[in-house]
Amino acid sequence: MSSILDNRPALEREVNKVAEVAGYLWQKGWAERNGGNITVNITEYVDDAIRAMPAIAPAAPIGATLPNLKGCYFFCKGTNKRMRDLARWPMENGSVIRITDDCAHYEIIADNPVRPTSELPSHLAVHDYLIGKGSNYKASLHTHPIELVAMSHCKKFLEKDVATRLLWSMIPETKAFCPRGLGIIPYQLPGSNELAQSTIRELGDYDVTLWEKHGVFAIEEDIMQAFDQVDVLNKSALIYIAAKNMGFEPDGMSDEQMREMTIAFNLPK
Repeated sequence: MSSILDNRPALEREVNKVAEVAGYLWQKGWAERNGGNITVNITEYVDDAIRAMPAIAPAAPIGATLPNLKGCYFFCKGTNKRMRDLARWPMENGSVIRITDDCAHYEIIADNPVRPTSELPSHLAVHDYLIGKGSNYKASLHTHPIELVAMSHCKKFLEKDVATRLLWSMIPETKAFCPRGLGIIPYQLPGSNELAQSTIRELGDYDVTLWEKHGVFAIEEDIMQAFDQVDVLNKSALIYIAAKNMGFEPDGMSDEQMREMTIAFNLPK
């Protein structure tokens, strides 16, 4: 059976990155059952032959009109599909979709009529926002990192920038690689428009948001970089929890050490 990836090495490389990240999420225990979602803007890899491809399933409503997505194409994890299966068979557990000219519907064009993630409206709303502000970010990732989710059950970590300051202080690399920190979003219904809009507001200041009692949502230039952001933040959470399990409150880096890091690596203040 032919695939949209055939003779398109750049597109195949992007889909393979998604598959690789999906495997990491499963291995880390961040993607139980069908948990988590990935959506990547692949428009730059689309050629005339792809544009001419007919839909292989009826057009479906997005649930919103997203004008910045006109003419855009995305690779999406399928609804009720497992990350561990996406890792092995990405084109059987994900699909390529095209946004229709009315910017309110999408249609599946390849390889199989796999309906995208149920949280597609949230993901597409974020991509619409990113394009609208001229961002180079093309990948969105939602996953359930155990230690970060655990921290979201504690009220003090839900206060603005409290978790960010703590996580930055656990190991120098965290601020170096996640200089914008972690945005906090109080609990809202998964997949809801309210959660999508709250996420978009936080993404003005942060690249990763923590959804209380649920998971995280990260954006970056590609899916591997989005994964790296979450991985680094969760490593800091692991260090904090390990210290607590050893019976002490970790000191963390001092304010002076943090200022030194900020200057040395030319990080945002």
